[in-house]
Amino acid sequence: MTTSPKTATRPTLGHLTQLDGVRFLAVALVLFDHWTAEQLPASLTFPLGSLGVTIFFVLSGFLISRILLAGKDKLPQPKTTYLGGYLKTFYIRRTLRIFPIYYLTLFVLYLLNEPPVRRTIGWLSLYASNIYIARYATWMGTVDHLWSLAVEEQVYLFMPMLLFLLPRNWVMPTALIMLIGSVALRYGLMIHGDPWFVGYVSMPTCLDAFGLGLAMAWLWLYHRPRFDALFSSSIGLILSIAALGLIIWASKSYAAQNPLVEHQSFNVYVHVWERLAASFIGFFLIGKAIVGFNGPMKALLEHPYSQYLGQISYGLYLYHNFIYNAYHTPQSHIVLRVWRKITDWIPMLNTTFAFQFVYFFLITVSLATLSWFLIEKPVNRLKDRFAY
Repeated sequence: MTTSPKTATRPTLGHLTQLDGVRFLAVALVLFDHWTAEQLPASLTFPLGSLGVTIFFVLSGFLISRILLAGKDKLPQPKTTYLGGYLKTFYIRRTLRIFPIYYLTLFVLYLLNEPPVRRTIGWLSLYASNIYIARYATWMGTVDHLWSLAVEEQVYLFMPMLLFLLPRNWVMPTALIMLIGSVALRYGLMIHGDPWFVGYVSMPTCLDAFGLGLAMAWLWLYHRPRFDALFSSSIGLILSIAALGLIIWASKSYAAQNPLVEHQSFNVYVHVWERLAASFIGFFLIGKAIVGFNGPMKALLEHPYSQYLGQISYGLYLYHNFIYNAYHTPQSHIVLRVWRKITDWIPMLNTTFAFQFVYFFLITVSLATLSWFLIEKPVNRLKDRFAY
């Protein structure tokens, strides 16, 4: 049953602490993937980093859509009169949350003469690193991971206007179009012969994740009983995890049967279906977290450490690649030089990569903690001046 914004009390997310735990899980998947690459045999490697990023996309789609739809509902009639203020509030709040440490990081790395930052500073400054990767069919070294932040910013360019203009009964069809369209576009790019990562980093090819987030926001705001019914069980999450497992198995089987084919080229499982399955994992994981996990998952997601690491997850994600990346970090990097000094004093730390992983993790958490308390948290307080 659809409720009227004039008569119903809006559900809020203030008491739902498990979402910070979900953020922690998502960023942990990315860190694990980037730091342990090439440490495990190929048969035991999984697209955990891609899964983590996709979960973030679904979560962003949900949170941003919920804010925009609820904000529009609060506007008096005629709503078009208030479009300017509506957009201004959204963009000011997003700017305060995202820009400060992003541009500070670019500034510091530019001063330190980090090669990819010096070479592509214009693209990075415009949140266009994913466009650079797609246009030149190349990765960007230590700033590779910024492509996902570029995707989010590009979604923010059109989503506020789209949701402002959309009638409420067009929201779900639009979410479905975003899902089907992005899957079809990834398939088209594969058939066209584009490198796999073009379909991976381009904003339109990521919209199935954001579309599912939009659908979740619509259900949460206007059809809460359906939302609770859909996510009260863990069956959807279990099935989506199983689906991703089958897709990964199929992609590895295809690669084994076609060893001479360029990495992931024309592998429909990697190009098309992995992100869709990962998007549904994010959809059901986030929905279940909003309703509330019980048992071990509740303990994990609501643990104080998970809550805190989820709170500083933006900093963890932004900084981790500069601390270490298995593909890009040279042996001359200061983090690795310090590690070698430490292991000269305590040789047993070199007996397993787990010690080195903890070392990278502690540095990243320390940096993200300083960032949170010195920059992000004080700046975030300014958002209270720009409430919807």
